[in-house]
Amino acid sequence: MRRGLIPIAVLFLAAVAGAAVWLLWFAWIPVQVVTARTGPAVRAVYATGTVEPVLSVKISPTVGGRLVSMVAEERQSVQAGAVLAQLDDRESMARVAELKAKLAFQAEQLHRLQALRQSGTASRQAFEQAQSDHGQTAAALEQAARRLADLTIRSPIDGVVLQKEGEVGEVVREGQVLYWIGQPGQLRVSGEVDEEDITLVEVGQKALMKADAFPGKILDGTVSEITPRGDPVNRSYRVRIALPADTPLHVGMTVEINVIAAERPKAVLVPLAAVRDGEVWTVLDGRARRQKVDVGVIGDTQIEIRSGISAGEQVVVDPPKRLKDGARVRARIAAGF
Repeated sequence: MRRGLIPIAVLFLAAVAGAAVWLLWFAWIPVQVVTARTGPAVRAVYATGTVEPVLSVKISPTVGGRLVSMVAEERQSVQAGAVLAQLDDRESMARVAELKAKLAFQAEQLHRLQALRQSGTASRQAFEQAQSDHGQTAAALEQAARRLADLTIRSPIDGVVLQKEGEVGEVVREGQVLYWIGQPGQLRVSGEVDEEDITLVEVGQKALMKADAFPGKILDGTVSEITPRGDPVNRSYRVRIALPADTPLHVGMTVEINVIAAERPKAVLVPLAAVRDGEVWTVLDGRARRQKVDVGVIGDTQIEIRSGISAGEQVVVDPPKRLKDGARVRARIAAGF
């Protein structure tokens, strides 16, 4: 009889062990927790941009032609109206000379016909035809003179030659850029901000920038302009960043921009994964508690809690779906926060 009790005892112990495992699995839910901490909450809007002068223009011919000289050199200071380059004007000069001679001849003819008409020996029709011919030649001369003037490329502003393009002897087309003229002492950055983030950007906000030319250095700027019309193709808006006078950046450099849209130095912070539908789960005395919270600045990996919990409380990261208010939990400290 005693031998028959052994299997029963084994079965009993197995049932007890199974019940213990069941209780540990279902009654004590394993969770990962972190401690809510105090720190700076920063929301930044990312963009890339290019350094450019505040005032700069690109100089292009309004007519095509062969480039016979480029007078201005890079870094050279120029005044408004100064000659920068010259296109071949021999044909245009000949055309102007021809039209001037023709106009002079027609003026004499017109004067002679006017005298003859007064004496009654010239018809009204001949006089009016001479007037028409004279007017057409004058218009043609004005157009030819304008084209001749356009073959001389001049600076429209006072500034410095930032970049020179083209080579003497090259045939350039209308609109082809030959020079960039600007004022390099006054710089800014033009960047493109995604349309989803543009509502967060305001004039006057601080901008922090990095450039490959200055590794490890954070450069300051301030949002000075936001273009009211966006680019529907790239789905972005142009934002301009004013730079201080002592900036080490140079025209043409590319930079990474972080516009500080919101910043609070002493905020209560938890991981993003701890907040779900405006709630967090805290752990106190081995039990989970659901808590509604108000959130503030949302960063890439963490989020500000404006109210609902305090710094020092333990919160659950990635709370399990089966977690219930008041449930017993086995808390393990999560890494990386």
